[in-house]
Amino acid sequence: MPRLYTYCIPFDDGAAPNPFWELCTLNICKPAIRRTAKKGDWVVATGSKRFGFEGMVVYAMEVTGIMTMQDYQIYCKTQLPEKIPNWKSSLYMERVGDCIYDFSTIPPKVIASVHDQRHMARDLGGKNTLLSDNFYYFGEEPRKLPDSLLKIVNQRQAHRSTANQPYFDEFVEWILDQHDARNKVLALPKSRNEIMESCATGNYCLTANIL
Repeated sequence: MPRLYTYCIPFDDGAAPNPFWELCTLNICKPAIRRTAKKGDWVVATGSKRFGFEGMVVYAMEVTGIMTMQDYQIYCKTQLPEKIPNWKSSLYMERVGDCIYDFSTIPPKVIASVHDQRHMARDLGGKNTLLSDNFYYFGEEPRKLPDSLLKIVNQRQAHRSTANQPYFDEFVEWILDQHDARNKVLALPKSRNEIMESCATGNYCLTANIL
């Protein structure tokens, strides 16, 4: 039976997940989810109390594809180069590309992006990249869950999955009813201003997005 993964996303910069270019991907952060999720599972992030987003969905993605991180790099190079970060681009969505690891060297190199060497072990520990062509990204305008689904909310650092099983069908029914948001970026990431400031100073990896 498919699973429903939920976690709190305290810092949403558009890199993890990366909902741009008509394909939502999770290639960095959340290593435990990336290692274990299967096709048909759903990954859902709710907002943090910090922004008053508790009980609200920032994004939801059905896992419709899985690749190793190495295969994802090849895929980006050949099919979706926009996911490779360009830190100096004037276009925000190009700055926060999530295909940040170059596996042509051993060990892999980190491209200038929202992460650096400090995040490598954790990122690579996830092994896989999750892809979705059935996703809902609300960004800084998260959508409130019905009261009956609030039990899937997890404000801790880890994620929930097994405990969410009784709510799987109800959640899927609810999210599929958000017709206006399917495969769209309805609002920009809440934490984008911190990334913009990083770019303005010529620096990178000024985020704390290591979850």
